[in-house]
Amino acid sequence: MAASQCVRRLLGRDLAGAPSAVLRAPASPSLVLLHPSRSLSTSLVSRLGSPPPMGTSPFKEPAGRNPADAYAEVSKSLHDYGAYLTSCIPKYIQQFSVYKDELTLYTAPSAIVPTLTFLRDHKQCQYKQLIDISGVDYPTRAKRFEVVYHLLSIEYASRLRVKTYADEISPVPSVSGVFRSADWFEREVYDMFGVFFHNHPDLRRILTDYGFEGYPLRKDFPLTGYTEVRYDEEKKRVVYEPLQLSQAFRNFEGANSPWEQTGHGKDPRPDHFKLPT
Repeated sequence: MAASQCVRRLLGRDLAGAPSAVLRAPASPSLVLLHPSRSLSTSLVSRLGSPPPMGTSPFKEPAGRNPADAYAEVSKSLHDYGAYLTSCIPKYIQQFSVYKDELTLYTAPSAIVPTLTFLRDHKQCQYKQLIDISGVDYPTRAKRFEVVYHLLSIEYASRLRVKTYADEISPVPSVSGVFRSADWFEREVYDMFGVFFHNHPDLRRILTDYGFEGYPLRKDFPLTGYTEVRYDEEKKRVVYEPLQLSQAFRNFEGANSPWEQTGHGKDPRPDHFKLPT
């Protein structure tokens, strides 16, 4: 009954005189709407309008922006801000760069303390929080290590990075006197990369054990390390022993690595894994 009333409203006419076979559909009244007659289709098209042409989207949502365009305005303002900071302390800032929405300042190791002090105290900066200090190893460079300081200004909702450089023997002045949080951050960089921080109040390892050899995040540090740790049942304690590996696994270069595939390799099919019966 409900289906008949719906059809009457769509057609604008009374179907009382229609053949009973039309109203008594073979399966259910919903089939009348799913598979209408030619006259029903023509009436619906005349009332609802013709469908959009092929290739035209009926949706009205705006298309997404190009990711590069999303940073156009921000990049310009950050360029202006980087130029302003460089003009304020040209003695300390060597250069700056903007990647997407991130501003990075580059400075010499001797200038890291006055640069961070300026960024912390200047009215147009107010970078009061040192979020982290990280290290990066570039073995091909003369100054192979980059020390990166991540700053946050809550007042201006802004983030800034300051980068300096070092090598295995040249130290970087500690900024623990500028930011108290730098104490453990510098210890972590020292522990992982071996960068020495001058005037640090307590420069010692923080993640690895006492007596650990080497610096794990250097690119030339072996994947297996130099020692192995195990529990000795006889001594009832943890012991350190020299790493025991065959020579084939100790020295390798490029494709001669025993861990890397050489040649075309094999691509076994699932039936190859079946056990023989």
